[in-house]
Amino acid sequence: MVKGISRQVIVVQSPDPKLFEQAIFILKDEAVNQGVTEEALLQEARKIAARPARRRRLALYGPVWACGGAMITGLVWLVTTLL
Repeated sequence: MVKGISRQVIVVQSPDPKLFEQAIFILKDEAVNQGVTEEALLQEARKIAARPARRRRLALYGPVWACGGAMITGLVWLVTTLL
């Protein structure tokens, strides 16, 4: 822990306690200084904590690019063979 630094946080209880007990959000200093209300901060934190995680489709990127590269290589080979 770093001493001498105070940060403001929001602690939100988990809507599904099977996986997590609570979520802790560390507020930016600008958010507090710009006059954002506590209710708005709490509402935004609850909304973020409750939304489902986005799934990434990175598993398909490798095979798709490999197939694309193989097709381009095959086309280049075919064109150079025929000419």
